Amino acid sequence: MQEKSLPKGVLFDFDGVVVDSAESHNSAWSSAFIELFKQPIASFPKSLSGKSPMVIANYFCSVIGKGNQTEDLFLLKDNHLDIYFKTPKLLPGVHEIVAFLNKNKIPNGIASNATKQFLKNSIHHLELDFNTVFGLQDYEKPKPAPEAYISLAKALDFIEDDFKNLWVFEDSLTGTTAAKLAGMNPIGILTQYDEQELKEAGSTMVFPTLLEAYQYLSK
Repeated sequence: MQEKSLPKGVLFDFDGVVVDSAESHNSAWSSAFIELFKQPIASFPKSLSGKSPMVIANYFCSVIGKGNQTEDLFLLKDNHLDIYFKTPKLLPGVHEIVAFLNKNKIPNGIASNATKQFLKNSIHHLELDFNTVFGLQDYEKPKPAPEAYISLAKALDFIEDDFKNLWVFEDSLTGTTAAKLAGMNPIGILTQYDEQELKEAGSTMVFPTLLEAYQYLSK
């Protein structure tokens, strides 16, 4: 484990780091797919974890030879996610780590491949204290491109020289790659992949949840 020091800033992914949103997303994908194609949706492959919704929509449509309706499914899923909103489950340590960062004046925020409406709904219902939140509509190139984290860092008033001192909490290989490409310090959360997989992707440290990360930082 690297020598301990407080980061200049902390950037968070959302799904799988702040919340367990699998049920929320899976339900919306399933109901949208059935409405559009009148048949059940395929199983969700682990390799799509952290990918943008458009990439996921393309996968599901391509399975049944309907790749030309990718955008239709993407838009309908987003609509179902809003209309039939299911509050995701808050993962351990979120309130503790955000309070610690704010107390120590360490800028922080969220950059997710989830859509902005889902992030807004979730943050409202879970009463989360995040002031700077970036979602899919804020980037031209979602993760694994580095744009999401670079955009968030700049919004928090960091310059490129600061990036190596920013922590990025990620649970997916997609997001870990994005953080690494941005020149930042990926920190793995063990909700999707194991420690070896995350470290091979670029994570410098790994924690089971944000609670253990908070305990590490606060000591």
